[in-house]
Amino acid sequence: MPVPFELEVLHRDENLLVVDKPHFLSTTPRGRHVTETALVRLRRDLGLRELSPAHRLDRLTAGVVMFVIRPEHRSTYQSLFQDRAVRKEYEAVARHDPGLTLPRTVRSRIVKERGVMAAREVAGPPNSESRVELVEHRGGLGRYRLRPVTGRTHQLRVHMNALGVPILGDPVYPVVGDPAPDDFSEPLQLLARELAFTDPVTGREHRFTSRRTLRSWPAPELPS
Repeated sequence: MPVPFELEVLHRDENLLVVDKPHFLSTTPRGRHVTETALVRLRRDLGLRELSPAHRLDRLTAGVVMFVIRPEHRSTYQSLFQDRAVRKEYEAVARHDPGLTLPRTVRSRIVKERGVMAAREVAGPPNSESRVELVEHRGGLGRYRLRPVTGRTHQLRVHMNALGVPILGDPVYPVVGDPAPDDFSEPLQLLARELAFTDPVTGREHRFTSRRTLRSWPAPELPS
């Protein structure tokens, strides 16, 4: 099923390609999402046949994704994420709970079983950590800044749900739904807002920021 939204290139140099991914587009081929992925589109449209992802972003999450252009640097850039050397910031919209004390750091043990849609929290030593802050609120909704320290599958969605404020548009948390594959009407209100790191190849300081806004919290209109 074609995803009717476009990728936007934020940065390109001899080593890296950074794009602003839309909701509903997978980063890489997986399951039933094979041709309609960011990787396949970019390889085809930009002629970068050896392009590979430095990390992955959930299909339902929009925002900044980084790819490696040169195969000899693939493991070097992927190690940035494995070694937690990238500063990641996300934005989410969820219900505002005046009784929820924020900011706070959420730590838990998350497991994700193959073939099971939802990840879950279990007893045991924490393997996930997220910083959750409330930026502003209005009309019963809150705009949250999320900073994951670790990168477990669905981590931010699980942690927000555990706090009692599941992210708007989430078809899995708190209840697993079954949206039609061609239903693009309710995007998950989660955006990978920013990636920042020191380039291990060139030594440059990078900071890449999404230009997208979340539909439930549009940018304010500028005065005419």
